[in-house]
Amino acid sequence: MLLIILNVIFCLAFIAFAYVNLNDNDAWLWVSIYMAVAICCGLVVFKFYYPLVYVGLGIFYFVYAVILFFAEDGVRDWLIKYKRPSIVETMQAEKPYIEKTREFFGLLIVTGALMIDYIAVKY
Repeated sequence: MLLIILNVIFCLAFIAFAYVNLNDNDAWLWVSIYMAVAICCGLVVFKFYYPLVYVGLGIFYFVYAVILFFAEDGVRDWLIKYKRPSIVETMQAEKPYIEKTREFFGLLIVTGALMIDYIAVKY
C-alpha cells in the first residue's frame, strides 16, 4: 500500500515537473524525462511492473547526472568555483551554473524514484 501511495505522489509530481518545463528551450528533453518516469510510476499504481525499464532509465539518467556534475558551469563548479550560492532564488536561470545544477538534482530525483520501484518490485 505504501508503494502505491508513493507512486501516486511520484506520478503527480513528475507530471507537474514536466508541465513547468514546457516553456524551456530544451522542453523536448525534460518533458520526455519526467513523463517517462511519471508513466512508470503510474503503471506501478495499477500493478504493471517493468524492472528492466526502471534499471535502463535509471542508468541513463544517472550517467546524464554525472555528465552534468562535471560539465563546465555544472554542479562541481557550483560547489567549488561559485561557492554554492542559492539556485532557488528565482525561477529564471540567470547564472550559468543554475540550470545544470537544477537539472542534476532533477535527474537524481527521477533516478531515485525508479530505483525505489525497482527494489520494491524485485524484492
